[in-house]
Amino acid sequence: MKKFLHSKFFKLIVSLGVAALFFLICPPCFSKTTLGIILGVLLIMINGSQFFSKYAIITHIPRFLVGGLFIFSGWIKANDTIGFGYKLEEYFEVFKEATGWGMFDSLAHIAQPFATIICISEMALGFMLLIGVFRMITLWLLMLQIVFFTFLTFYSACFNKVTTCGCFGDFLVLTPWTSFWKDIALLFLITLCFVGKENINPLFSRSWINNGLVALFVVYTVWFPIYTFRNLPVKDFRAYAPGKSICDGLKPGPNFKPAVYESRFLYKNLKSGEKKEFTDKTMPWQDTLNWVYDSALGSVVITPEVDGPKIVDFSLTDADGNSITDSILNLKGYNFYIVYWNLDKAEEDAVVHAKINDFYELCKKNNVPINALTSSSADRINDFKHKHQALYDFVSADGTVLKTMIRSNPGLMLVKDCKVVANWHYNNWPSFTEVKNEHMK
Repeated sequence: MKKFLHSKFFKLIVSLGVAALFFLICPPCFSKTTLGIILGVLLIMINGSQFFSKYAIITHIPRFLVGGLFIFSGWIKANDTIGFGYKLEEYFEVFKEATGWGMFDSLAHIAQPFATIICISEMALGFMLLIGVFRMITLWLLMLQIVFFTFLTFYSACFNKVTTCGCFGDFLVLTPWTSFWKDIALLFLITLCFVGKENINPLFSRSWINNGLVALFVVYTVWFPIYTFRNLPVKDFRAYAPGKSICDGLKPGPNFKPAVYESRFLYKNLKSGEKKEFTDKTMPWQDTLNWVYDSALGSVVITPEVDGPKIVDFSLTDADGNSITDSILNLKGYNFYIVYWNLDKAEEDAVVHAKINDFYELCKKNNVPINALTSSSADRINDFKHKHQALYDFVSADGTVLKTMIRSNPGLMLVKDCKVVANWHYNNWPSFTEVKNEHMK
């Protein structure tokens, strides 16, 4: 029996069975012909392992591509651990809405530590693949990780749920379908590493050198995302990064073209019971003898936006609901934003709030405008001001925008003539004198 389980015939039967299952459950949003090609290529790789493993170069090229890309992708995510956590939380909330499973709600609550673990594992696994140590566990974990991400990107692309994948953070924003095909390419490459695993050997002959390098790299992969979580991204790729103009970010680029959408509907055939998808231009609303309306499927992007604004939904309102966006953005000279994207989740440390209150008093004394931005309700703002003796004014803004502005709750942003000069995490809240001497010249 054991011999049979390790035979080529058994591997062929299992691989064909799994491929057939994926082919049968293929949703309508994806071409079965395309899926058949993908599965066919994977079947050839898996069942032709003896041929592919003969040529070491077929293993080493994918090995270095996968290793390098995983290290880079993990570093980019770890550079903005909080942002990646927001993206995972968005995925889990979408899955919870679609399935109703409480498991996804639980995962959404631990999205941040989960994001940190993924960042660490991506960088560590990529490095171990390059070094050639712990070969089998490295390959299996890489395969499980790419299958997980392929599922996420396919679901968001197929059902138009999450518009960007977060694979490379704000450094490189990919559409769900682009990210899905990137994951398919990685799936092919990791499969080639698997079938040629005998060609993957430790880089150095002495094991203590390999293990020592891995240990040092793992220490770095653990330290780096924790550092960026407790501070701010080392390299800021967002539209609110120091040196960038918020006003310019609100404007479309010179080659701007708006997105083109198409509404889709589901109709049921009265004779066969078949359900078929139609667009707003092709729906058979006049053919009442054969078709009846079933449900709306929503809008689908036919042509994505080109060169659109880098900043959207930036809107500020006062306590009375009046728009004050232009008046704040057009302030001349230096001014500060204290960003609280959610007061319920803000840092509660009394020392931090004492620093903020002192900072506000010195801003007031030096006639430098300062406003607190939040998405929380008026009642919550009043409770917060009373609890922390906060005398500064609050203005309302979209929570997603505030989370994007600065990865800290609260965070401090210095702006001059609509251009971001600098920003600070609450763990590094500066003194007014320090900011004045270093940045307000």
